[in-house]
Amino acid sequence: MRELDDATFDSAIDGGPLLVDFWAPWCKPCRAIEPILDELAARVPVARLNVDEHPAIASRYSVLSIPTVMLFARGESQGKVVGVRPLSYFESWLAEVLPAGQLDGLAAQGQHDA
Repeated sequence: MRELDDATFDSAIDGGPLLVDFWAPWCKPCRAIEPILDELAARVPVARLNVDEHPAIASRYSVLSIPTVMLFARGESQGKVVGVRPLSYFESWLAEVLPAGQLDGLAAQGQHDA
């Protein structure tokens, strides 16, 4: 999973859909959702930001609890999920916030690029 920092965050969220996991190494729930995010990474790009190392970015997006997973597109937040949720919850949420067919299109593109 790609690690973001102050130098890479803004350019990373500028493009197409990107899930960003706001996390910290000491956070056990953050570790619990890693396998779920790994599964989602096959369908939509996923990156993460350590909130301890980059608190200004977390503050900019009002991240008060971790894990917080935010979907960005064109530099704007499209929504967020706070806390640990099952894979099915994330899939349903992404189906709601992404334009129709985009999640499936990203999955196909990811398979094609592989």
